[in-house]
Amino acid sequence: MHPEGGAGVQAARAANGATTFPSAAEYAARFTAHGGADLHYLAIHYRRFCVTKTIFESTWRQRGRRLLDIGAHFLHHSLLYALDGYAVTAVDLPQAISSPQTAALARASGITLIENDDLEDPAGLRRLPEGSFDVILFTEIIEHLTFNPVAMWRELHRLLAVGGRIVITTPNHYALGGRFWDLRRGLGRMGGGVTVDEIVGRHTLGQHWKEYSLGELRRYFELLSPDFVIRKALYVEAFDDPEARLPLRMRPGRFLCRAVPLLRPNLHMEVELTGRQHGIVAVPRW
Repeated sequence: MHPEGGAGVQAARAANGATTFPSAAEYAARFTAHGGADLHYLAIHYRRFCVTKTIFESTWRQRGRRLLDIGAHFLHHSLLYALDGYAVTAVDLPQAISSPQTAALARASGITLIENDDLEDPAGLRRLPEGSFDVILFTEIIEHLTFNPVAMWRELHRLLAVGGRIVITTPNHYALGGRFWDLRRGLGRMGGGVTVDEIVGRHTLGQHWKEYSLGELRRYFELLSPDFVIRKALYVEAFDDPEARLPLRMRPGRFLCRAVPLLRPNLHMEVELTGRQHGIVAVPRW
């Protein structure tokens, strides 16, 4: 297992010298050619997609290339793997996955699309055979879940091949400047976690309902199944362009994050399915 000391963006890029990526402009052009798809979001998160893939592949060594992307939305992340020869299946809500732009890009890139109305009831995945995938991307999804996840994980456990990995990325609860450090809110006796303003003022999936620590993610998968083993657990630095010059006001915080991994803004975890002896053992109770 990798130590929890973390991985910065530059280290992640250097982990596999053979990995190359299109420029942000070249990548965005592939979406524009099929009608575009939230290019503003893509511009903000493109480096995250590249870093996540590099960290994952630094130890995966091409062991299997059948990939399931949960919450794929506009295929922003999925396409990187499809361009690299992975057999990609993308899952999301019908209104996202069946948009004309997404459907056109999927056809051109050989990506299979699956609609699923509600991951609490993963009906769209049940027709797929056991062990269909070597990799499951679960990136920037877990913090948005507002339902009990056991039925969903039972299905994903079934679909993942033995020896396959789940790649999880999510914001770090202890990130410098995050909710945990909001002293003014605490002193004002306004609680923690999602604010009342967010609950009332945003759509359900707009906010991060639950931000995790690495320790919580470990416990999460321990509770789900003894078949799951953590193979990688990292604190990851901000996904800034390393060539860009940081404003002076941001430099002390960035220096502190490099020195203290716990304060880094992002978590990266990889969970391996080591067998099917136990299945999902968690049983939700009222």
